[in-house]
Amino acid sequence: MSSKTLSAVIEKQIRRLCLNDFPCGNGSWREAKDNTEGAETEDTDALLDLLSCPHSPWMYDESWSPQAAALRQLAVLVPERLHTAFLYSYFITLRIVDKDVSVIDSSLLKFSKLEELVLSANKISEIPAENLPSTLKILELRANRLAALNRLTSHPPPHLHYLSLGSNSLGSHEDISHLTGRHWPQLVCLDLSDCEFQDQQALLNALSTLPRLRTLVLEGNPFTLASCYPGFTVDSLPQLSYLDGSWISPEERHCFRGLAKMSDLIVDQASATVSVGKMRGIPDPMMSVDDSTPDFPVVTYRYFITYEFLSHQTPVNLKCNSDAVATAHVTEGCSSDAVLTSNKTCELVKPDTCDLKEYTEGSCHDVSRHSTSKLSWSECMDFSDTQTYIISDLRGLKRFLNQGFYLRIEEEKVLSWPAVSEDVTMAKTSQTVKEKKGRKESAIKSGSTKDKSKDKKKKSVPELVQDTPIRRLLGEVHVPLQSLVKGGQKVDVLCDLGSLHVESEVEATQTLDKDLRKKIKEDKKKEDKQPKRRGGSGTGQKNTTASEGEEDGRKIFEMNVLTDNSVELRVELERWQSASEAHQLLPPHQNS
Repeated sequence: MSSKTLSAVIEKQIRRLCLNDFPCGNGSWREAKDNTEGAETEDTDALLDLLSCPHSPWMYDESWSPQAAALRQLAVLVPERLHTAFLYSYFITLRIVDKDVSVIDSSLLKFSKLEELVLSANKISEIPAENLPSTLKILELRANRLAALNRLTSHPPPHLHYLSLGSNSLGSHEDISHLTGRHWPQLVCLDLSDCEFQDQQALLNALSTLPRLRTLVLEGNPFTLASCYPGFTVDSLPQLSYLDGSWISPEERHCFRGLAKMSDLIVDQASATVSVGKMRGIPDPMMSVDDSTPDFPVVTYRYFITYEFLSHQTPVNLKCNSDAVATAHVTEGCSSDAVLTSNKTCELVKPDTCDLKEYTEGSCHDVSRHSTSKLSWSECMDFSDTQTYIISDLRGLKRFLNQGFYLRIEEEKVLSWPAVSEDVTMAKTSQTVKEKKGRKESAIKSGSTKDKSKDKKKKSVPELVQDTPIRRLLGEVHVPLQSLVKGGQKVDVLCDLGSLHVESEVEATQTLDKDLRKKIKEDKKKEDKQPKRRGGSGTGQKNTTASEGEEDGRKIFEMNVLTDNSVELRVELERWQSASEAHQLLPPHQNS
């Protein structure tokens, strides 16, 4: 692939001005004083109008230089002055943006009075300072392919006031060494945004040697995600007036006074807090339950939210609802024993711990997967879940925030069944012979009132055993976090969940029938192995017959339900608001 030089692009732009063609330049269309033949000519004002009229075919894009429009007017008024040397000396500003320029060649030196050169969004990898006019005051090289500054600082323009190097692959200690007052004695404004600088202290030490620096842009660098930014920068550069586009007030400077001296406290690590609040709009899973539904299994639903966040340490759980509280609101119709069993299970099934895995989008990073507590269904489920993550890899955090992360809404379905008959059998073996005889006689006489009441009580509160929970993904939503990289402190959004994948009524019915058949088959196998323990399965047989009579050809399907559903989410980066706040973080022996 051939390289494209800067001078070739500029020459093409000048040719497009058509300085020697109509309505510019000398030609038969110009009104001449000695013209007596009556040839068709245009007066000067009409020619000038053709250059500026919005609907004129001779109007060209002149945004690449403010001098372009003035040159065309001169080509109408005094075309004889537009010789080559005059053209090159006339340009003061050149803005060559997104033109695939890859080489700055020596022909640029012909522009002897050039003061402003904008070369953003090109493919430039090196800036040879010897090819830059010494008259330059503004140089913008944003969004190129710069990876080093050694050639730019070999002989930099001595009067440069503004330098923009943003959105380049700069950030090494060698690059920092080229950003000192020795190279840029007149620099007033410096843009280093969206680069890869990580060593905040080293960079600020270098920038403090720039004697005339007043405006600095650093947002988008990894170290700006640390808690000590921007306070440490403000206190380290007392001559600075603007930081990241905001004026530094005297009050702000006073708040951060003394922070630069706390070098032991300045650690390049970030603290990010993720808070999940209320979730609304999840359809009630019990709406599809009708009166003909069998008593067993008892079906309970719980809901939780999962996400993955970058972390290099175990997250600090600030506030999280317990599962025991979450399951206190059990579906109506469940027996008291069922509630107790559910609560016992919740003590065992804690919210998922953070499983670390490789973050494949970049280099190896630890990604912490977190699950909120599980809540029973309600119109508004308040998770009140807050997690704080400490991240030491600021470059990895920058990539993570630029990509954002996903919130996933999951449902956990639990089927509870009456306990198997082994418990009853064990209870029988502990009975005395007299009790057995009494029970046999009562069975012949259709049973006594006392035994009937005991049997009725035993049936009313059976002990329930839970199956393995069945989890399903209801939906997910992407949360963009780029604003945190661009200088924002927090993202506070109401995530619209959109279309959810919920269980349809047909699916719920067939799943229940399937579970019944499976359970009855398992019980039957146990009864076949232990024939003396048969009994109590009449209800199950009836349900099996009813389910087998239904159509087996019905398909299980998912139904997308569009509801007004949302989740409250906040992601916040910790920022020190004052030096006194940072001072409180010092160990006690350093405060004395």
